[in-house]
Amino acid sequence: MTINCKKWTTIMLTSVLAVGLAACSAEQQAPAADKKEGAMATAGQKATASGYPEKPVTIMAPSGAGGGLDLTSRALVKALGGAKLVPQTMSVENKPGGGQAVGLAEFVTQDKKNSYKLFLPSPPLIINNLKKEGNSPYSFRDLTPLAQLTKDYGAIVVKADSKYNDLKTLMADLKANPKSLTLAGGSAPGSQDHLIAMLPAVKAGVDAKAIKFVSFDGGGEAMTSLLGGNADVLSTDISGVTEYLKSGKVKVLGVSAPSRLSGQFKDIPTYKEQGIDAEFTIWRGLFGSKEMSAEAVKYWDEKLKTLSETPEWKKELENNGWENGYKNAADFQKFLEEQEKLIKDVLGALGMLK
Repeated sequence: MTINCKKWTTIMLTSVLAVGLAACSAEQQAPAADKKEGAMATAGQKATASGYPEKPVTIMAPSGAGGGLDLTSRALVKALGGAKLVPQTMSVENKPGGGQAVGLAEFVTQDKKNSYKLFLPSPPLIINNLKKEGNSPYSFRDLTPLAQLTKDYGAIVVKADSKYNDLKTLMADLKANPKSLTLAGGSAPGSQDHLIAMLPAVKAGVDAKAIKFVSFDGGGEAMTSLLGGNADVLSTDISGVTEYLKSGKVKVLGVSAPSRLSGQFKDIPTYKEQGIDAEFTIWRGLFGSKEMSAEAVKYWDEKLKTLSETPEWKKELENNGWENGYKNAADFQKFLEEQEKLIKDVLGALGMLK
């Protein structure tokens, strides 16, 4: 009996020891596994946290609310969100004044290294820096081009009952007597609307400096002047003529596009078709700060390319009457350099170059 008790005691002690050792082993292994899993989770968080963008992004539109640049900026934000391409919140900040010069100056001087603020201008970015009475010491060279987004074209417009039906006849009369007609535009001399008309005039051999050009505060006022008989010709962007063309109030003598447009503009000849070797693109594009991080530049270059092919962006283009003018960062930089040369030539012919 004593022997059986000892055996039983030995068996019990052995069992308890085995259980204890197993428990101890499990306790030692569990923390190691937890540590490994925790390390993996932390690494994942760091990988996510280190990727741009980590906070909200703002687009500065150097115009007032409701203007073309404002509308483009808000359409861009809407499409990027709708296509779920950017995980962070995006907003639009309006900074009007000086034909884009006020917003540009603030962006260049205050956000030089800010990768979370973007800038969305149009051709006055170049024009204001080149013309003699320009109001901006800065140009696209003080920014980082990310992508061209949209394109529009200039149009030479007359009233529906005008005697002019083509650009060649108009330019012939201006060549014979540059002061015989009054041209209206929605921007200052030397600015976008002025150049839309002066470019073909210069190419047609007209003394463009002698042409009477009356500037208004916006295309709407300039159109009113044309329709009211206070101007003979209007130079503006083709997208701003849509409703007047549909209602039969105006005729468009020519567009500054490289080839004919589609839709309701398909019957309007280009400058080139009428023997005037000139074209002018009214672009809108997105820029980053001069010292934007390489990571951010790469991010937007990829995202904007993807956006250009999405239904969300195509819908915004259609709703606003814009053409898809997408160019990637490298192509946009090259295009800006080419347009800078073109604008220099026209301003030089007008005696308005710095």
